[in-house]
Amino acid sequence: MLDDSNKLPLEDENNTTSLDSKEPSLNKAIDDIDNQIAESSENVEHKAIEMLDYNNFEIEDLVAELSKLVKENSAQSIQHNVNTIKDIFNVKFGSLLKAEKLKFIEEGGEIVDFKYNNPIKATYNSILYDYKIKRKEFYNQKENHLKENLQAKLEIIEELKHLIDNADGSTMYKVFKGIQDKWKIIGPIPRDKYNDTWRTYQHHVERFYDLLHLSNDLRELDFKHNYEEKLKLVAKAEELDAIEDINDAFNELQILHKLWKEDIGPVAREQRDEIWDQFSAATKKIHDKRHEFFKDIKSQYDGNVDLKLALIAEIEAIDTSKNNSRADWQVSIKAVEDLRTKFFSIGQVPRAKSNQIWSKFKEATKNFNIEKNKFFKDVKSEHLENLNKKKLLIEQALTLKDSEDWDSATEIMKKIQSDWKKIGHVPRKYSDKLWKEFKDACNHYFDRLHEKQNEGNKEQLEVFNEKKELLKEIKKAVDGDEEISIDSLKEYVNDWRDLGKVPHDMKHIEVKFNKLIDKIADESSIDTQDVEMIKYDNLIASYLEQKNYRKLDSEQLFVKKKVDEITREIHQLENNIGFISNISEDNPIVKNVRENIKDYKEKLVGWKVKLTYLRKIEY
Repeated sequence: MLDDSNKLPLEDENNTTSLDSKEPSLNKAIDDIDNQIAESSENVEHKAIEMLDYNNFEIEDLVAELSKLVKENSAQSIQHNVNTIKDIFNVKFGSLLKAEKLKFIEEGGEIVDFKYNNPIKATYNSILYDYKIKRKEFYNQKENHLKENLQAKLEIIEELKHLIDNADGSTMYKVFKGIQDKWKIIGPIPRDKYNDTWRTYQHHVERFYDLLHLSNDLRELDFKHNYEEKLKLVAKAEELDAIEDINDAFNELQILHKLWKEDIGPVAREQRDEIWDQFSAATKKIHDKRHEFFKDIKSQYDGNVDLKLALIAEIEAIDTSKNNSRADWQVSIKAVEDLRTKFFSIGQVPRAKSNQIWSKFKEATKNFNIEKNKFFKDVKSEHLENLNKKKLLIEQALTLKDSEDWDSATEIMKKIQSDWKKIGHVPRKYSDKLWKEFKDACNHYFDRLHEKQNEGNKEQLEVFNEKKELLKEIKKAVDGDEEISIDSLKEYVNDWRDLGKVPHDMKHIEVKFNKLIDKIADESSIDTQDVEMIKYDNLIASYLEQKNYRKLDSEQLFVKKKVDEITREIHQLENNIGFISNISEDNPIVKNVRENIKDYKEKLVGWKVKLTYLRKIEY
């Protein structure tokens, strides 16, 4: 007997070498199925863990669930769960990171200095690391197990070859059935060895049946059983055409092919081509539908190329040349972030174009980031300058915070506060500390000032009551028809002024006092000009008490201006008289002009007296 154990059978219906005469698309369909079966051949069956709706989990709950899954389950049973949790965690943590970054920028931080540490992320990374270790151990064990199974199948093939080479008609069929049973119970083997190993085994099974001429009844019975089983598989394959979900149909088809190859033996030689052609025709239908399905998906992927290229063009078109402020850059940064989000939300692109598009996207965002980082580097220098300015203001505030020169210190402190607001941002790590030092110094001073003012308000309230009594006393003198002299009037005014200031919301008593003085002047023989000067002296004295030197300067300018205006008016009227010198002095026009000149000269005297008075004051 010739030993052809290393040859593949020419009539093996599952070997693509026997299909060269058939159409190429059918060969392709069978090859695809064989490759898929080979790929799935090394998968170890496991019970998947229930998939929860992780979208509704908070970040902390996601991490807790991930920890529980990794601790309590095998790596292969939780793979889908872990991948889903990873996707959801990345989205949620990305949103949190984006919010923190925006907050950092709004508080004056530079984007290049942004750092965010969250303990939950560290915990998450640690659990993922444990999962990867566990998964690596699983795949190492799996690889060893696959190699062991491959060796066991190769040994069975050798056992089958030995059975054929040493045929014993009385027991060989029983031994052969035992070999088939052992073959079936051996687990998965490496995918790259699957098809060759199965074809070698199938080849020797065919050899065995060719040799089984001693018991035709047994062989025919086997052939008949196998033919019936394969007819069932053909029927099931044809039924798959009615399944709407093409992926489900294709997965079922793989199972049928695996049963055809691994569980069911050969049929009679004259029936092999016929039944294989039926099974292949059903296979081709499903394969062609799947091909069209993925062709449509590829068309969608092609459409995604244009969408992603359009977004890249938008990123490239963002003009940052006019960005002169942080606010300008924040607008541009948000625009790029929105475009990035849209880019990643678009589906896949064809694998052949994926690297090219990703490179263009990285280049566009890289160019933007270069310009952005350059700006914030310059801003950083400006921030350091602002830092020094604020430190100087803090030094001033600390120097003045215990001052008791209330008028001067208050004015300077208010100016310092105003200058602080005009200074721009400082590095964020110093911002809070500087603001606290400055605020504490200012608050310390103004708390002291308010305390002092509260004490002053109590004193001013007593002044109000005293002025109220003095007002009653003056009214009593006026109502009693007592003759009030210029000296008495001056004494009233001096007494009033010596009492001091009243609370701001009680200033109405000053108005009452001035009206009473006017009434005295109207009803007595005291010269109006004298009364006017008494009142004026009281006004100027109040400015001096308040140390309102700006008001005094303004008053002096105003009085000088009035003197100049009246002097010009008098000159103008006197010139007008010169033009009408031929008119009688009794003429109403002449009389009116003369009266006006007289009034202006009287007013001029009063204004000159005030100006002389003001020039004598030293302040």
